[in-house]
Amino acid sequence: MPSIISPLRTAIREHKRALGAWVTFPSPALARVVARTKGLSWVLIDAEHGLITDQHYYDMVNAVAACGVSPIIRIPADQPWMIKRALDSGAHGVMIPLIESAVGATAVVNACKYPPQGIRGFGPMFTDATGALLSDYAATANDDIVIIVQIELSNAVKEIDAILATGVDVAFIGPFDLSINMGVPFGGTEHEAAIETVRAACQRAGKYSAMYCMDGEQSAKRIAQGFNMVSVTTDIDTLVAGMESAVSRV
Repeated sequence: MPSIISPLRTAIREHKRALGAWVTFPSPALARVVARTKGLSWVLIDAEHGLITDQHYYDMVNAVAACGVSPIIRIPADQPWMIKRALDSGAHGVMIPLIESAVGATAVVNACKYPPQGIRGFGPMFTDATGALLSDYAATANDDIVIIVQIELSNAVKEIDAILATGVDVAFIGPFDLSINMGVPFGGTEHEAAIETVRAACQRAGKYSAMYCMDGEQSAKRIAQGFNMVSVTTDIDTLVAGMESAVSRV
């Protein structure tokens, strides 16, 4: 039976590192340019802090998936209807911000999966980007959709073992919010200890550990630390860096 063609899910199943990039502008063309970057297995379509809304999902998902890369949508909040709209657009997975406990993570998993494993309503008419036939989608989606929860709150670090036991696939650290929520300096001893706590818990649980990084140097550091999945840049950071570099050479 056909399954969703998901490079990120494949990387997870084969225990390979997964490099990705962030897209914040509501542009399918830009998403496609980013997705064509060699070495990426996923592109994050950011509807939390980016300028993207659910009206942009379908075209951006298709633009990314057409390049053989997994489109992942970060929704604004942990609402079941937001999860459903993101997945029904054909996204290979969702990223949920600000998960604090196993209760919240369980609700997310339930919203991502069809009965009997969850409560997701059936209506994936626009999931052609996944490569699965509509009639087969429900039978494969529960196993193929990648569920990513963001660890950005101090309580989530304390509850990380319970969160990982709910059926999530990836714990993705948001280092900036985590530093602010903990009330400790970014990159300081306590901050780094919390980051390592999450990574080590993922390793014990057989889950993917992931972290937001802003450039290749940061990404390489976290991969060397043992993280399985990292972002390497964002569209806006790359644009600004490129413009500043060009101007500085004149």
